Amino acid sequence: MNQKNSLGLDNCFLDTNDPIELFKKWMNKAKETEPNDPNALSLATSDKKGFPSVRMVLLKGFSKNGFVFYTNLNSKKSLSLKENPKAEMCFYWKSLLRQIRISGHISQVSDKDADEYYNTRPYGARIGAWASKQSTVLQSRDELINLMNKYKKKYNDEKNVPRPDYWSGWILMPKEIEFWLHTDNRIHERLKYSKDNNGNWNKFLLNP
Repeated sequence: MNQKNSLGLDNCFLDTNDPIELFKKWMNKAKETEPNDPNALSLATSDKKGFPSVRMVLLKGFSKNGFVFYTNLNSKKSLSLKENPKAEMCFYWKSLLRQIRISGHISQVSDKDADEYYNTRPYGARIGAWASKQSTVLQSRDELINLMNKYKKKYNDEKNVPRPDYWSGWILMPKEIEFWLHTDNRIHERLKYSKDNNGNWNKFLLNP
């Protein structure tokens, strides 16, 4: 029988008032068990008309300040975020039968943070950031390959490829975080954290 925490949940939920601490614990466990991209998440946005859109992105950092991913600022997701800076992230780890949902407000990361992350990317990925007009219509793969070759010639020093000004990151500052664990008979375990107006986290159980 699984050990339980003070709320009667599986011990994997810990006993903490800090959801970032719990997120870190679950993410580290996912890194041990998921075969590919444990940092993959579904990002849901909506435009100014309220039309929703969802896609997979990769989490590239997190702290008490928020959850960070990077992208082209002219992509559909970025255009939606500029119109409506609210979003939700959803992580699902099949190997663990666990899910985390995080919702809140989004803002752009600093140029310093964007530069630092961009410079850690492989050379081909940095060139790709220049070549790809993300989410726009592509006439052929040759068009993209030719642009890749063009920028490889322009930036032939692999250690010195500047970041395009239209490529940066977004940080989601969480307002609510929900942790979910599969159990038998669909009586799943759910723990939700909600931040109040003073910046304090409150936690409570949810019905499955």
